[in-house]
Amino acid sequence: MHIQELFSLKEKVIVVTGGSGLYGKCLVEGLAEAGGRVITTSRNLESAERTAAEFQKKGLDVQPMQVDQAEPDSVLTFTQALEMHYGRLDVFVNNAVARPMNGYNGSLEQFAESMRVNATGMWDLLRAMIEQIIASGGGSVINISSMMGMKGPDLSNYEGTDMGDLPPDYFFHNAGLINLTRFLAKMHTGKHIRFNCISPGGLFNHQPAAFVRNYCKKVPLGRMAANDDIKGLAVLLASDAGAYINGENILMDGGLNA
Repeated sequence: MHIQELFSLKEKVIVVTGGSGLYGKCLVEGLAEAGGRVITTSRNLESAERTAAEFQKKGLDVQPMQVDQAEPDSVLTFTQALEMHYGRLDVFVNNAVARPMNGYNGSLEQFAESMRVNATGMWDLLRAMIEQIIASGGGSVINISSMMGMKGPDLSNYEGTDMGDLPPDYFFHNAGLINLTRFLAKMHTGKHIRFNCISPGGLFNHQPAAFVRNYCKKVPLGRMAANDDIKGLAVLLASDAGAYINGENILMDGGLNA
């Protein structure tokens, strides 16, 4: 197969949850630029509609849908609507996340809410999407984790800033998602579905100058991640170019943890 065909996502139906977020928009854009028919979701339909409209103006096939992964009824409604309107699912990008916990000393109620959304709710939606991909003949699941799911924090990055009171649920969930990826790859052996994880390093988002300096001096490439950096990796894992990549966690951090 020609290399351009290997990377093409033409006629692929792709769902990206949390598509209006920082990495979400990058993922939606890259997958649509590769030819995919991308459904961007949000708990807030208006947010998904704004994101879709932004990319539709660029000639990309991006459609909005609403789903709240923390609500089982919403997951069921979304799953049924997806099947009715599109009839198949080829790629699921598990990207949506909520961050209700306020630092290390956040309340137990905040931690429980994080679990409800990011663990129980995420699993409910992920399992439903897996079933649709298998019913469609196979495809790819891409979990979006973080390098913070692989290591503890480097607190020196926060020197000279008001940052640094880090929520423990972020590390807990991202680490769990990495191993869940491996679990799913083995559990669904023989079903023509692949499971992989991307663990990005820090995405530049106009953080305090002191943080950016502290962080970048430790990165061999000398910078934080940019919007385009995740797009090619997502397309690889979604397309036939990544057909023999399964059960992997790919660290995308510019060499920070080399």
